[in-house]
Amino acid sequence: MKIKILLADDHQIVLKGISFFLSTQPDFEIVGEAHNGQEAVELTAQLQPDIVLMDLNMPIMDGIEASALIAEQHPNVKVLVLTSFSDRSHIVPALQTGAIGYMLKEVDPDQLVEAIRSAFKGNIQLHPDISNALLSQLIPQQSEPKKLPRGEAIESLTPRELEVLEQLTKGHSNKEIAQELVVAEKTVKTHVSSILSKLNFTDRTQAALFAVHLFQPTE
Repeated sequence: MKIKILLADDHQIVLKGISFFLSTQPDFEIVGEAHNGQEAVELTAQLQPDIVLMDLNMPIMDGIEASALIAEQHPNVKVLVLTSFSDRSHIVPALQTGAIGYMLKEVDPDQLVEAIRSAFKGNIQLHPDISNALLSQLIPQQSEPKKLPRGEAIESLTPRELEVLEQLTKGHSNKEIAQELVVAEKTVKTHVSSILSKLNFTDRTQAALFAVHLFQPTE
């Protein structure tokens, strides 16, 4: 039996990347994609997925409100939050809606796969940084808090590497990036390799998913 998954995210590149990767898993079936919270609620009613992979910052209805409605109307459907927000002001309300877990978009794809499988079995799933954030509220700090993962690595990227990284979030190939930035395709390949090395990612999809929030306009 396959795990039926509904994806909810308003960023098309994120949806494309996650859908492509999860579709490679033999026990997963992507049954639908929602671009806002309201669509997530409506498609949950229509498709009855096992898991809703829910972003929080979406138009019309945000992920927290959508998660609460799904939990109320479809208690057998498990909501697993997948977002770029790691602050307690988002974590706590999301978990209070009844979401079974809270993962960050920078999560390793293989870890996300295992989190979905475990959530399907009814196990609570928390990204390691989220666990640390929650524990920090309970345990007195004995030392300086750790910096955000890969924060220093982002700062080490050159201006050109940042330009290439932004192109990756748009789903562009090396050839397309070379044309856009007016550089040789070989040069783009070198920049991509450097970016993956500095950010400690194994492929460009991971880097793109992680970097999406860096280039989103703040509201």
